[in-house]
Amino acid sequence: MSNKLIFIMIDGLRYDTAVSQMGYLHHLIEKGKASRFKVKSELPSLSRPLYEVLLTGTPAYINGITTNQTVRLSHEESLFHLTKKHGLKNATASYYWVSELYNSAPFNPVTDRIQLDQSKAIERGIFYWEDHYPDTHLFADANFLLDSYEPDFLYVHSMNIDDDGHKFTADSKEYRNRAITVDNILATVLPKWMEAGYQIIVTADHGMNDDGQHGGTTTADRDVPLFIISDRLAPGIYEEEIPQLQIAPLACELLAIQPSAAMQPLMIPNLKVASSL
Repeated sequence: MSNKLIFIMIDGLRYDTAVSQMGYLHHLIEKGKASRFKVKSELPSLSRPLYEVLLTGTPAYINGITTNQTVRLSHEESLFHLTKKHGLKNATASYYWVSELYNSAPFNPVTDRIQLDQSKAIERGIFYWEDHYPDTHLFADANFLLDSYEPDFLYVHSMNIDDDGHKFTADSKEYRNRAITVDNILATVLPKWMEAGYQIIVTADHGMNDDGQHGGTTTADRDVPLFIISDRLAPGIYEEEIPQLQIAPLACELLAIQPSAAMQPLMIPNLKVASSL
């Protein structure tokens, strides 16, 4: 594999649901192609604050993105900023809050759906603003960006599991079946993306509770999966719980770029460190 990375963030996917429902990802683990960890999310376990955590490696009390209603550009150095800084190409297919954090705020659906301005932190982006925007379309958007622009870093943000969790709760056939559906989509796109030499990480921002909500401190709110497909890490299931602040420096390591000064030192067990860093 190269140092190219696809970062897939599945909004609202709790850890136990990923373990029980995502058969393709666990097939990759069983066949020695992937690894799995449990991640403890930061607080508050809300979407926009955790987007900032995942993409900058900084906690809410430092970055100031403390609520879903905090609509402004990030003040931190994100993975998009860092890839540009190191001469790498980036792209994303994401929910519009990602655009508001790193390109422009507030989001204008008429003008901001497709962004191809390489002077901005996100060089190429396709954004959606409805939570029920089909994940099938989202991953097709991501594949278009990959085929058209060959980014070194591609961030893919899926929303349908979170949407069904809010509508039906985590303890519902709809939520569990949506996890299976997303796993099936991954089974369609990942073989091609792996064949193209991309390392891949799959994780979530937060979980979902049995009331159809998140934001609290329970394991249902906070425990999320991390799947890693990379020849830099021995495959298998790891019992170590990973702090969510480790995800951004992990992405930097897989991209072979220096993390920001605000990120934690990397402490992922058994990860081979790139000699170029």
